[in-house]
Amino acid sequence: MDERGYERRGELTDGHTDEGTAAEGTDGRTDQGAAGRTDEDAAGRTDRRTGEGTAGRTDRGTAGRTGKVRRREAGPEPAFGRRAFVAAGAGAVLAEGPAPGLASAPAAYADGGDGSDGRPAGGERTYTVRGNLPPGAPDYVYVPLQVPPGVRELAVSYTYERPPVPAGTPGNALDIGLFDQRGTGAEGFRGWSGGARSEFSVRAEAATPGYLPGPVRPGTWQVVLAPYTVAPGGLAYTLTVTLRFGPPGRTPEPVHPPGRARGRGRAWYRGDCHLHTVHSDGRRTPAEVAAAARAAGLDFINSSEHNTTSAHAAWEGLWGDDLLILTGEEVTTRTGHAVAIGTDPGAFADWRYRARDGRFGRVARGIHRAGGLVVPAHPHAGCPGCAWKHGYAEADAVEVWNGPWTAEDELALGDWDARLTGSGRWLPAMGGSDAHREPDHVGLPQTVVLADELSRAAILAGLRAGRSYVSESAALSVELTATGGRGAVAGPGERLRVAPDTPVTVRLAVTGAAPGCTARLVTDQGVLRTAALPGPTPPPGAGAGTGAAAATTGPGSGRSAAATTGPGTATGAAIGTGARTAAAVVEWTTTAGYAAYVRAEVRHPATLPGLPGAMAAFTNPVFLGRERPDGGARGSALL
Repeated sequence: MDERGYERRGELTDGHTDEGTAAEGTDGRTDQGAAGRTDEDAAGRTDRRTGEGTAGRTDRGTAGRTGKVRRREAGPEPAFGRRAFVAAGAGAVLAEGPAPGLASAPAAYADGGDGSDGRPAGGERTYTVRGNLPPGAPDYVYVPLQVPPGVRELAVSYTYERPPVPAGTPGNALDIGLFDQRGTGAEGFRGWSGGARSEFSVRAEAATPGYLPGPVRPGTWQVVLAPYTVAPGGLAYTLTVTLRFGPPGRTPEPVHPPGRARGRGRAWYRGDCHLHTVHSDGRRTPAEVAAAARAAGLDFINSSEHNTTSAHAAWEGLWGDDLLILTGEEVTTRTGHAVAIGTDPGAFADWRYRARDGRFGRVARGIHRAGGLVVPAHPHAGCPGCAWKHGYAEADAVEVWNGPWTAEDELALGDWDARLTGSGRWLPAMGGSDAHREPDHVGLPQTVVLADELSRAAILAGLRAGRSYVSESAALSVELTATGGRGAVAGPGERLRVAPDTPVTVRLAVTGAAPGCTARLVTDQGVLRTAALPGPTPPPGAGAGTGAAAATTGPGSGRSAAATTGPGTATGAAIGTGARTAAAVVEWTTTAGYAAYVRAEVRHPATLPGLPGAMAAFTNPVFLGRERPDGGARGSALL
């Protein structure tokens, strides 16, 4: 045992085998099989997030909207690993080396060697390393591997015990990654698979998804183990390491997506910035994700694998004039996840810390230097380590809507709205599908952004400014504008600069809403206008229809059946000119003195008493009134 009480012992197998022959470890396993599982793992595994079985668990986004259930099964959401931020090729390291919560544990070999004895070309050598992590183990534990000269491929597989635990007690869950001879800083990072895979390999020509191809140079490599949860009796693990000898291959030059697509000029572009493939814990290939994005009517997507950038070079041939592909990462720490959107290809961010360590700000600034946005994801998620605790000082936006709408999203929306005071800095809201596998829908939800062109720079500028709304699908579109003064017009993320007593007309046009949906106009005082939207779009030639306007509370006068709240009027009507252009329009007149901002929601019918219906779409706010003389950030207060 080392000084921390973590037991480790290394056992060398009896010799090496010829190339292509499975080398059997001391526990009777081959280097290609871990407990009979494949690289992709098998459905029906226990919940790797908690160690508990999946019986009785529901799929994420269901359970009557009481909360998202994030499964840790065949494709778990890897929990942790992190690396200092680095721009590939630029050598820009922001943080490196062990941080609080990390520990090193040297492995001992049964023969007393370090693996440096010569091996003939074409052979391989396999050995095992066993250890035990007690409850309360550090978040990250390093196991050193001695790699001798002449190795062309390094392969690692691992298993760990999953003993039964009392009801309500987390079981064992262990994540894994790899650093090479350059150390445990950013420059030495070679990959991360979390708990999604039981084995991986790296060589110059290729690597298992989640890992980076490159030479296998001699020296001390490190397997990083991340005990996500540990059972009361501890977590016993076994690593099987295979060194395959032979001449090194040639590492291909990565091909990354271009920064611009043809697009439609200045227009509203639809995108999904939170997606996963087989390069982390997803089950779809990049080609399948790209096809799903096109089928969902998306114009752009963001590659956001957990704690790895291996997918950045996996999109060759999948982009096009109709689809812009951004590169990023889901920075998955022990106290919250953040999506990095649109970073330089090959750039990634360190994740080995908790909020108490105070390191996220440094990593976020590195993401900004790489040209990306920092967006805390699913901030109220209920799974261990998923809720956001790093604060919002360095954030550019926040993912309010994650996957199918649930109570977690309702909490995130309320928290976000509570920060919209109309003064000081504000954070735009976004949505992302967080799609991992079937039946997760790519593009549910999708963020629709007004951009000058379909390019990385223009899309990120629109997202950063909040010129956007979030919709459940490409079938649903909304347009929110505020008009006042001498014909000045402002939309989401913008400010209508008028005097406090100047009348302001707020107009919401909704196209493609499902039957029974309701429109709501929300201000800093809360919901001040509601209107029932008409049903399906009328067929061609049906002409204009009438939208029923729901009554609201408060004083005012109306030009329709609707009552209004506050000093203003409201109308509700469905205006149709054909099946593809019909829209339901809701109007409301207010002033900047009465409403510091206005944002819109489209809701499905309520299913639970006292709670609003599930979200169909919502916008970022339009701010009303002049800014203070001292300026301030987005959303400054009125004079």
